[in-house]
Amino acid sequence: MLKSVEYDEHRFAEIVLYVAKKIESDPTGGATKLNKILFLADFAFQRAHGHPITGAEYQRLKNGPAPRRLKPVREALINAGAAVLRKDDYFSYPLDRLVAKREPAPDLLSEEEQGTLDGVISSLWARTATEVSELSHKEMAWQLVDDGQTIPYEYAYVVLPVLTPTFRESVAGVEQRYAPQTS
Repeated sequence: MLKSVEYDEHRFAEIVLYVAKKIESDPTGGATKLNKILFLADFAFQRAHGHPITGAEYQRLKNGPAPRRLKPVREALINAGAAVLRKDDYFSYPLDRLVAKREPAPDLLSEEEQGTLDGVISSLWARTATEVSELSHKEMAWQLVDDGQTIPYEYAYVVLPVLTPTFRESVAGVEQRYAPQTS
């Protein structure tokens, strides 16, 4: 049974702080990795539990998926003194690293949510931005939409290895037909 999760920007900001704190010592723990960890964890949790961790809306970008509200949330965290953006370098490649200046809110995550986030962080540890972007491009959910479009969480369940224009059209038709009706 699919369960919807209401997006809560404060909770999302705390989860961003949680991930930033966890990847602070990862030599490749920059903005790209933060985006991909959030996406991969949300979509893995959707597959396993029927709902995402954050409920954030993701968009398809050329270099992979990213939460639409990540930049404003990051700026709010910086402006509030909860984090700083540090310019680092990884083998001469610039790295924008969000560094948490405080602990995230306690009891923010369930055991399952924390386990999924920690598992994704562990599996991506020390992988470069290019590697994590390429990995995110293998997610069918990212492949099924065009640049700039929202990636529906329902696409987390699509695992077909081949995409054709006809298949993309049929998936879009299914989404329209079975999407929850809002009043």
